[in-house]
Amino acid sequence: MTRIARVPHLIVAIGLLCCSERVALGQVRTPNIVLLVADDMGYGDIGVHNSKDIPTPNIDALAKGGVRFTDAYVTGPYCSPTRAGLLTGRYPQRFGHEFNLGLGSQFGLPLSETTLADRLKAAGYKTAVFGKWHLGRGEKFHPMSRGFDEFYGFLGGEHSYLDTAAESADPILDGRNAAPAITYLTDMLAARAENFIKREKARPFLLYLAFNAVHTPMHATDKYLARFKNIANPQRRTYAAMLSAMDDAIGRTIAAIRDEGLEENTLVIFFSDNGGPTMAGTTINGSSNGPLRGSKRQTWEGGIRVPFIIRWKGQVPEGTTDSRPIIQLDVLPTALAAAGIPPGNQSNVDGVNLLPFITGKNPRPVHDALYWRLGGMMAIRKGDWKLVKTQDGPLPPDPSVLSDLSAAELYNLVTDIGETKNLAPTNAAKARELADQWQRWNRELAKPLWSPGRGGGR
Repeated sequence: MTRIARVPHLIVAIGLLCCSERVALGQVRTPNIVLLVADDMGYGDIGVHNSKDIPTPNIDALAKGGVRFTDAYVTGPYCSPTRAGLLTGRYPQRFGHEFNLGLGSQFGLPLSETTLADRLKAAGYKTAVFGKWHLGRGEKFHPMSRGFDEFYGFLGGEHSYLDTAAESADPILDGRNAAPAITYLTDMLAARAENFIKREKARPFLLYLAFNAVHTPMHATDKYLARFKNIANPQRRTYAAMLSAMDDAIGRTIAAIRDEGLEENTLVIFFSDNGGPTMAGTTINGSSNGPLRGSKRQTWEGGIRVPFIIRWKGQVPEGTTDSRPIIQLDVLPTALAAAGIPPGNQSNVDGVNLLPFITGKNPRPVHDALYWRLGGMMAIRKGDWKLVKTQDGPLPPDPSVLSDLSAAELYNLVTDIGETKNLAPTNAAKARELADQWQRWNRELAKPLWSPGRGGGR
């Protein structure tokens, strides 16, 4: 490991030790962990990010009651790598999970990796995932083989919201068995979450509510479509209805936590798995990435910067924003720290415990730098600066093309959030500095375990 990789690990260990001591003294009751993850949601499509045509009162209420990170990222410009990073706290490129999974059953989140659910279950937590899995279809990759006690949802990358058997090779499952007919999947995921919270309120739990909204197919019911008669574009109107349904589902989940008196004992984290798909060649859903350039499946900001909110009533500040760059890898060490669980064999995680930063105990940057690689596309963000090499069109699958970063573009994201002015020609030294640092990180990575296969653009 390089020095860059070791420093966050020390911060994680210190944070975990401090929280473990507080739990041992009885000063903090072991909290529930609730992860609310949207799918393919545009950065500009929530109220607190200045959306004008789609009200999101429940997501906005989360931000009002917690901390909103303006410069939050995910490791994967598309779905499966982000989820692998979330559950391991590690850059998925370190263990070969670089691309989306295809339709076969031979690949999935490598069994060498310990998941957040594994860690919390071993500590006495009840664990459940409801919604989209996308980390492998074989039995050994099934959620209930990876630390989750309960599963309701589907194993692949997308699914009908209205028909449980629409994807014949990937039906809606209840545990390991095919589920009966569904009404509207987003509503049913909310009902599952409500039931789980009420049923498991007496013990600590992990609830990973992995919505497939607002991913295609574009399915919305009349109830939600009726809210957006003023939107003329039919795709945008359907997208708005789907997002509104997800916002309602989030509201129902938070209401269940509140009704059971668990608000001060529940850490809630909300984010999207990647930016909205706005580029030709992706499954465009009508989303908007607001001021950001680019789309899902690109390493411009529109593909990797996402909404990100943390709420823990009484433990973290309310109604604040934080502009320090963070990444979804930070979820695992933050959750473990909140639960007072020592790092054990997860001491090599790349994520950082965010609690000392958002409570004001640590005013420094959270990360020295953040990194991305998706086949022949890359990026690094360090402070205000970002070096990026990406493209429109087909995904270049071979990372070896990144041995030469002379054509990579350099942006100052504080003065140019839309990545409109390439500063590499006038600031060659900064571009070389970031390229060299990215290459050092790149040399630590594994070879991808599979190539982008069928369904790899989802």
